Amino acid sequence: MKDMGEGARSGLHFGLTSGVITTLGLVVGLHAGTDSLQAVAGGIITIAVADAMADALGIHISKESERNISVREVWHATGATFLAKFFMAVTFLVPILLLPLSAAVIVSVLWGVFVVAWLSYRMARAHGEPVSPVVGEHVGIAVLVVVITHYLGVFIAYAFA
Repeated sequence: MKDMGEGARSGLHFGLTSGVITTLGLVVGLHAGTDSLQAVAGGIITIAVADAMADALGIHISKESERNISVREVWHATGATFLAKFFMAVTFLVPILLLPLSAAVIVSVLWGVFVVAWLSYRMARAHGEPVSPVVGEHVGIAVLVVVITHYLGVFIAYAFA
């Protein structure tokens, strides 16, 4: 990743992180609210396409608003965001399609926490920062998303039953 351009690096990190957090929230919330394999798998596929495109456009516009950034860097950030978000979201389909849904959700949470921890570790090391606070902060936010979306799914199932 060291020889990667700044636009591609920012798109990759944003896409991977967003891919984990949004897909985890969706998987946990839909599981809690529906307990439906079809809903969870369909949600992952939808988020892999629609949210990846939305995030790529968001990064594209954000980068275009920066001063002193080349058109090439803007497009590298856009492409890296889309590809990272899309492929990260799709990785969550593997446990969903191979395991019983409840076990797959647990594996998905573990996978998502691992990816966030790994990205945070690499970032902290690259910036010469202490690893534990950076990893702890980012993993803590990921876990908070899991808890909130679980209870949101439970609430939605109750409210719309």
